[in-house]
Amino acid sequence: MRVTSEQGNIFSEPKVLENFLLGCQETAIAKDSTMIVSISQEIPLVDPLAVMAAIAPSDRLQFYWESAGEAIAAIDAATSIKITQADRFRKAQEFIHTCLANTISIGDLDRRFAGPHFFCSFTFFGQQSESVFPAATVFLPRLQVACSANHCILVTNLAIGPLADIKSICSKLWWDWHKISLCNNNGFHKAAGNKLPTGQLSDYCVPPLRLAILGDTEDKFKQTVGEALELIRSERLSKIVIAHGIEIQAKVPFREREALHNLRQLHGDCHIFMVSNGEGKSFIGATPERLMRIRCVPDSGMSALCPPSSDPSAPEGYSFGTENQQLFTEALAGSAPRGKTRREDADFANSLLASEKERREHQFVIDYIKGCLSKLGLKPEILPMLKLRKLANIQHLWTPIEAKVPPGVHPLSILAALHPTPAVAGTPREIACQEIPRYESFDRGLYAAPLGWVDGRGNSEFVVGIRSALIEGDRATVYAGAGIVAGSDPEKELAEIQLKFQALLQALV
Repeated sequence: MRVTSEQGNIFSEPKVLENFLLGCQETAIAKDSTMIVSISQEIPLVDPLAVMAAIAPSDRLQFYWESAGEAIAAIDAATSIKITQADRFRKAQEFIHTCLANTISIGDLDRRFAGPHFFCSFTFFGQQSESVFPAATVFLPRLQVACSANHCILVTNLAIGPLADIKSICSKLWWDWHKISLCNNNGFHKAAGNKLPTGQLSDYCVPPLRLAILGDTEDKFKQTVGEALELIRSERLSKIVIAHGIEIQAKVPFREREALHNLRQLHGDCHIFMVSNGEGKSFIGATPERLMRIRCVPDSGMSALCPPSSDPSAPEGYSFGTENQQLFTEALAGSAPRGKTRREDADFANSLLASEKERREHQFVIDYIKGCLSKLGLKPEILPMLKLRKLANIQHLWTPIEAKVPPGVHPLSILAALHPTPAVAGTPREIACQEIPRYESFDRGLYAAPLGWVDGRGNSEFVVGIRSALIEGDRATVYAGAGIVAGSDPEKELAEIQLKFQALLQALV
């Protein structure tokens, strides 16, 4: 990735932009290949979700992510890859590597979320299935708007080939920038204690639609849990996660962006996401579970950016596998409701902490993550005291885990090792994954699968796609799951997933 300081008035004078892109095209001609030009510019505060609602075409790839006072909207694709064959994580890594090797970056590159970001979705199962999403999709967005509590950054990525029409590209780019500038900051919403501008979207939740639930599935789910307990008693496995999906229908097509706004208002303590395949299908949710986050942790006096990788095969400016990357992950398993009063809430929390069944389920996840990271040469640090993660309508046992990332280890290599964890599959993982299709009447697709992004500077973040729904027109399938271990009660497991369903059912509009 080539970083250039040549900027001038590129963001205010069309002719300067055109001349710069013509220079990039000369590089493309010399290399006889397509170059990616990534332009980062700080812009006035806007709401990325409002920008997406205003300018994103429904027939293009889209990705939305919001968490802890930060939000990113990725719109359309400058370049992309859909992977249907095996070894999807390695192929995705190769695609990102190749793109970065042919990227020219310019602009406000010292800002958070500046530079090229690759947005990724991987289905739960790697083999080709009936899912409406391929086994892996990776795309570099044509437009990316990211906002945090105190700044917004617009990243424009352009594919410039030897025969590209530079005048046409410039004209379209200026029009896009103009439309984004019209998404004014008209208000604020709170997210994890910080404020993000909400643009044209109301601070108030849109009332949910009246929904028709199709089919009677409660008895079937309890029967499935009973069958899974028989499998556990046979000692073939010690835990299996059974997901449940309910189909719902509305009188009018669902509005995904308004539903996302409801989710961030109702569940600001979760990671809000949407993945759209550009073919009329969207996967949205509010997940409490982060699978992994990698951040460059600068030494005292260092720049906030990681130094380049020492790998001689890495593209210029490529930062994966430096000595200053820190991995953050977590074990999140074991659940209880929230109480209506402080006393009741404390009683639920104490019962959860004291539950042998819930603690055993949680320990499965800790041991698994620790083993995966150790095999990759990481040395995980695990908090010795068990904690609670309290969300709006549910609370979980929670253990944060950190590790320094050794040089040469790519984020997608860690992702491939971690997915799926026992929190969404079971123990042993391989046997649980073999058995899951026997107990579920639907293809998981992106449910409980890794969704997130990787940039070219050593940073990445992936969440687990739970508490989610697949939306197509006026129909949606809402998903939730429960971990079944020895001692599980079918009635209690049904109550748990019904509680988890509420996150989506209260938000769909």
